[in-house]
Amino acid sequence: MATPSIKEVAQRAGVSVGTVSNVLNRPWIVAATTRQRVQDSIQALGFVRNEAARHLRAGRSRTVGLIVFDVANPFFTAIAEGAEALAYAHDTMVMLCNSKTDRVREGHHLDQLEQQRVLGILITPFDSNDPRLTAIVDRGTPVVLVDRTAESGLCSVSVDDQLGGRLAGKHLIETGHRRIAFIGGPFGVQQVADRMAGITAVVEQASDVELEYHEVDVMGVTEGRVIGEQLAALPKKSRPTAAFLANDLLALGFLQAMAAAGLRVPDDMAIVGYDDIDFARAAAVPLSSVRQPAELLGRSAMELLQEEVEAADSHRHRQVIFQPDLIVRASSAVNR
Repeated sequence: MATPSIKEVAQRAGVSVGTVSNVLNRPWIVAATTRQRVQDSIQALGFVRNEAARHLRAGRSRTVGLIVFDVANPFFTAIAEGAEALAYAHDTMVMLCNSKTDRVREGHHLDQLEQQRVLGILITPFDSNDPRLTAIVDRGTPVVLVDRTAESGLCSVSVDDQLGGRLAGKHLIETGHRRIAFIGGPFGVQQVADRMAGITAVVEQASDVELEYHEVDVMGVTEGRVIGEQLAALPKKSRPTAAFLANDLLALGFLQAMAAAGLRVPDDMAIVGYDDIDFARAAAVPLSSVRQPAELLGRSAMELLQEEVEAADSHRHRQVIFQPDLIVRASSAVNR
């Protein structure tokens, strides 16, 4: 069965096609009785407006692309929730894309979103200085970095990850730990590098503390469990007594490995994660974590994008930086 056209709606309602268009797009200029007649015709025929055609005529859709590292990570889910909440309020849709920390996959998503003439792009990029991002902006599509700091030419919302690393390191040192492991990766990812730099700076100020580094390719539960098994198998005298992991998924897998090896948390191994996802507080041993305001990051990124879309040539790029908080729970709360 063919989809009813706007012309058929107009004929049934006894009005012009232009009047139907006004009811769909500017209903306040149409008389109430006429508007009701058109709406009754739309309902009777089952007419559905063709948004794609309308956007094609306008040259821009009402869709915003959101590219994140890992849709399985609740941190990025919360970012998406924040962005979508504001998008919904502005009659805009969010299209979620998963880069899996892969440059090639990220580039594919960028190409597809630009070809779709999206209203704008929110992205947690592998490289915040990637020239293709500014090139997209130069071609007319606004781009806002999420959980990243832009040096120039782009808006961004981020968290002071070096401060987060310092908070975790200071806490572990103050609770008596002198052999600490940092686990994260890839180290080339800016957030990971910043968190590592933060804890490194704190350790360097304490002459009697050793810090070892363990790089993983993916920051997931499985990878955390694998590195946990490796450290748990070490003799006690050469095993670190605390670990700071670059996200909570790694930390939860690491916690599982400690339990499986019969090591007590935090007595034998203290653990601090990063992000403070909901699962952190619900773990068998509630997980200490550096909290990021994930939903606020998403909402703020969408606000910056809306500003850039509405202001056009008069827009001035802004970098919004939030402060993290350390949430101490049972996984690291015992003084040694």
